[in-house]
Amino acid sequence: MISKFFSFILILALSGFSLKSYSQENDNKSAIEWQSFESAIKDNESYPRKKVFIDLYTDWCGWCKKMDAETFVDERVVNYMKNNFRAVKMDAERKDTVAYMGHSFVNENPNGRRNAHQLAVALLNGRMSYPSYVILDEQNNKLTQIPGYMKAPELMMILKYFGENHHIEMSWENYHKSQTE
Repeated sequence: MISKFFSFILILALSGFSLKSYSQENDNKSAIEWQSFESAIKDNESYPRKKVFIDLYTDWCGWCKKMDAETFVDERVVNYMKNNFRAVKMDAERKDTVAYMGHSFVNENPNGRRNAHQLAVALLNGRMSYPSYVILDEQNNKLTQIPGYMKAPELMMILKYFGENHHIEMSWENYHKSQTE
């Protein structure tokens, strides 16, 4: 009986140790420092100004979850985002009122099922698909919108195109071609 008790304690201790190690490993994994839309816009009013990357997602979107689990934890994406963008994670079906560019945006049917917030509709020009991403310039003006799931290399190319201001000097087609040759 005592032998079984000590075996049980030993198993628990070993399990606790391995769970703790696993937890610490995941805690040390880099992650994007997501902000709310409002805080990113407000932060961009001070120095230094950065471009804003907005991840528009919904709770029911499987591809959004895949982006979170795979692409948004990629070390290259995390580091580039930290250094070059204010990163926003925004529920496209949020329920509250948001002020942006002199307008108030609401969810007209906040208790309904799968009802997009007016700001999400405006940012995506009514092309509602998830996940989608919007990039704003340093003055919080929209530069582009991009729909769909992406792996880290694809997203990195887009982040660098805007983050390094290549969009000012060349078209996306020419930039993409120059990076894939």
